[in-house]
Amino acid sequence: MSVLDGWDDAADVGEHDEALGPSGTDTAPDTAPVWAVFGDLMAGLLGAFVLILVGVLVVQMDLVSHLQAEVHKRQVEEQRRMALEKALAIPLRSGRVTLNNGRIGISGSVLFAFNSDQLRPEGQQLLQTLVPPLRVYLGERDEMLMVSGFTDDKPVQNRNDRYADNLELSAQRALTVTRALIGEGMPSSRVFAAAFGAEQPAAPNTSEAGRALNRRVEMAPVPKAAPPAQ
Repeated sequence: MSVLDGWDDAADVGEHDEALGPSGTDTAPDTAPVWAVFGDLMAGLLGAFVLILVGVLVVQMDLVSHLQAEVHKRQVEEQRRMALEKALAIPLRSGRVTLNNGRIGISGSVLFAFNSDQLRPEGQQLLQTLVPPLRVYLGERDEMLMVSGFTDDKPVQNRNDRYADNLELSAQRALTVTRALIGEGMPSSRVFAAAFGAEQPAAPNTSEAGRALNRRVEMAPVPKAAPPAQ
């Protein structure tokens, strides 16, 4: 062994000793556990962010779906209203018929004499003009026509002994109109009667003008009832 080899071995030993502490152990910092904890934390944060993002997307999709359904519903209602207005263009122009939210309104004074359920001749003629367009309209949509009778709030007992109350008077008027429509060619399977009496007034019953508006008959196309499950 040469002297130079000795010096090289001594240098190697010195360098190794510098990397060791006073007790001869390795003093290099152990950073692996710190990075592992940091990685787990980031993975958890990323997972939470993904969950939040998915939740937001689901909520937005529900809102978009609800909005689209509402827009479609409004479009269908508008098309229905326009079709009904077109079908009843002539009676509407005459002013004897009104159309509000799909309900066809006819003043009680046009159809009936005061406190009576017998049709006036002009009322019969008006119903005759309504049957053809309504029959086509109902047939195209496979719907039915609900004929509803209404009265004002004055008790009927003081004026006529034929009816027990306003509900019975409104029922008889609705039935009279229903039978008249059937007599003019409306299929009986497409029309039915309903009575509301003084309920659901169209105007306050605080004046004669308001009470006159409440003495009315309304007709409204409605969907047919679903057939019973077999």
